[in-house]
Amino acid sequence: MSSQDIPEENLPAAQDTTHGAVKVADEKHPFADPGLPPHEPRIQDIDERAAKRSERTVALLFTLSMLATIGFIASFVAIPVEKMVYIFPLGRISASNFALGVTLGIALFAIGAGAVHWARTLMSDEELTDERHAIAAPAEVRAKVMDDFRQGAKESQLGRRKLIRNTMFGALALVPLSGVVLLRELGPLPEGKLRHTLWSKGKLLVNMNTNEPMRPSDIVAGSLTFAKPEGLDEHDHSFNNEIAKAALMIVRIQPDDIKDKRTMEWGHEGILAYSKICTHVGCPISLYEQQTHHVLCPCHQSTFDLADGARVIFGPAGHALPQLRIGVNDEGYLEALADFDEPVGPAFWERG
Repeated sequence: MSSQDIPEENLPAAQDTTHGAVKVADEKHPFADPGLPPHEPRIQDIDERAAKRSERTVALLFTLSMLATIGFIASFVAIPVEKMVYIFPLGRISASNFALGVTLGIALFAIGAGAVHWARTLMSDEELTDERHAIAAPAEVRAKVMDDFRQGAKESQLGRRKLIRNTMFGALALVPLSGVVLLRELGPLPEGKLRHTLWSKGKLLVNMNTNEPMRPSDIVAGSLTFAKPEGLDEHDHSFNNEIAKAALMIVRIQPDDIKDKRTMEWGHEGILAYSKICTHVGCPISLYEQQTHHVLCPCHQSTFDLADGARVIFGPAGHALPQLRIGVNDEGYLEALADFDEPVGPAFWERG
């Protein structure tokens, strides 16, 4: 049924479409303005059954969006990441990625299609003209804007079309859950991993260059040696993550030069083991001054005194380098007596 088939008495009254129009060109207005074409009512404007059909269509699209969002969450939980499927013409692809993409795409498309269909078939489609005005709106214009807003809210029929309103709210409420679920995929939860390293009681100190366990006689006074925990191999998949927390600096200082009592007790015959990871932003420390027993971070020049518990004496670092308590086992090799007693590297939330 078209508007031409409706008796004239059922059609809405014609509106004046010549507001501001210039019918004849002259010197002041060189271009004629034909004005707006006559407004033609839609079938939904004059047939409530057609309006109900459009309402149900919009509600169906919003409901489809809700179901697709639930499918997205179910796919995220149920489909293993490593599962592969063959889909023509894409070939072998990740089943999880395919399901997540399809369901999220349907959820977003259905909301958009429902909103467009709602606006095209049920909201007012009458064209309005308005004269240009200055940027600064006077009080009467602001009042008119509010009146127009209230009129638009009324014409949207949001209060009348409860089925559309409720299903739209449901779709809009569920779609953000997709983003919440995706937050879990940003990476593994940290748990207590940042608080612990591979060091533990009995772990041998292994020279980073020779991959051999270290004896006290291997450490020369005035030298700086780097060590890693026993059992950590460079070919391990987790090597970079583990060495970033467990890397050690080994120095030997004359006992008379060590200023801090605990520093002395946690070492062995002047051999001290400190974390190599700077407590500012995590850079590896590698510059050592023999005469002062200071180490310097090359990134931002934080300086630590190894003879005094590796306290910060210059630079932006927030706290001293953690010291590893070491000893010697029955075979004469240097070993750890425990893990670091505090997290290594830059400060984080537990040090507030």
